[in-house]
Amino acid sequence: MHCVLDDTQMPTEKTWWLYLLACRGGRTYAGIAVDVNARFDLHRSGKGAKFTRANPPRKILAVQPFASRSEALKAEYALKQLDRAEKLAWARQRGNKNWGNSSMPTE
Repeated sequence: MHCVLDDTQMPTEKTWWLYLLACRGGRTYAGIAVDVNARFDLHRSGKGAKFTRANPPRKILAVQPFASRSEALKAEYALKQLDRAEKLAWARQRGNKNWGNSSMPTE
């Protein structure tokens, strides 16, 4: 699922994005990337993370921009420490309407 960024989400050359994916089986996956759509395509094609090869992603739930890779990595670590309900609340708070809604698929 490719998405179009709105004007408030237009990336710069150095923008790193924290993203949360909805995956098969109701699971979630968090990661960082400079190009979220390209990374999502890699995950969907089985060339992304080991987790997403076993639990293919369905859609991008939310994204959040960061000015540096270091900041994005710290935020990714913090997001991964949350339980599922807290991760979904994180996604809802981001309100990334162009990235899909925050409801989780059941498959």
